[in-house]
Amino acid sequence: MKTYMQRKEDVVRNWYVVDAEGQTLGRLATKVASVLRGKNKPTYTPHVDGGDYVIIVNANKVVLTGNKLNDKIYYNHSGYPGGLRERTAKEMIEKYPVEMVERAVKGMLPKGRLGRQMYKKLFVYAEGNHPHSAQMPKALKMD
Repeated sequence: MKTYMQRKEDVVRNWYVVDAEGQTLGRLATKVASVLRGKNKPTYTPHVDGGDYVIIVNANKVVLTGNKLNDKIYYNHSGYPGGLRERTAKEMIEKYPVEMVERAVKGMLPKGRLGRQMYKKLFVYAEGNHPHSAQMPKALKMD
C-alpha cells in the first residue's frame, strides 16, 4: 500500500465553533491548534496546511488553573530602549482576552510560513456571538 500524501488542491476545510466558557486555556489551545493543523483528520500531511477553520467564542470566560492569574506574565517589547511592557494574566483576561487566547494557540502552531498560514484560519471573539454564521460552523467537542 502506498503512503497517502495530501495535496493543497485536495484539502476539504470545515468550520468549527468552540465555546471557551469554563475551559482551561492550555487544554483549549492544544485542541484548537491540533484542528488548525489538520491532525484530527486521517489525511494529515505535515507539509500541507490541511486544517480546518476554528471560531472561538466567549474568550473572556476562559479559566486559568492554580495561581496563574497573578503569577503568569505576558511580555511585549517595542524595540526601543526601556520599551519592555509586562502584563499579568489577570490584566490580559480583563482588557485583552482575545489576544490572550490567540497567543496561546499561536505558540502551539509550527513556526514559519506554514504556521502563519494555519494561524489565519483562527477567529477569536470575546463575547458569545460571531459573524461567521453563513459558513454554518459545527460545534467542536472539547473532551
